[in-house]
Amino acid sequence: MSTIQTTDQLGAALRTARKQLGLTQPQLALAAGVGTRFIVDLESGKPTVRLEHVLRVIDALGVELRLSGLPNTASEGADHGA
Repeated sequence: MSTIQTTDQLGAALRTARKQLGLTQPQLALAAGVGTRFIVDLESGKPTVRLEHVLRVIDALGVELRLSGLPNTASEGADHGA
């Protein structure tokens, strides 16, 4: 498991995952439903990419996103209130 603390690290990790799957940037973009430019920006560490699209790419790569240090909210369901 990788610890990711910067957009550059996230981009590098996703680029590595894409290459291990033998996908080109356009192929990944198509699978994730995003533009190729988005993949280029994400892999280069651009800090202003849309989180919704990042999550699509993560899903398309078959990668799992885990957050540590936060309370477990799985049992709370859709309750997003304070």
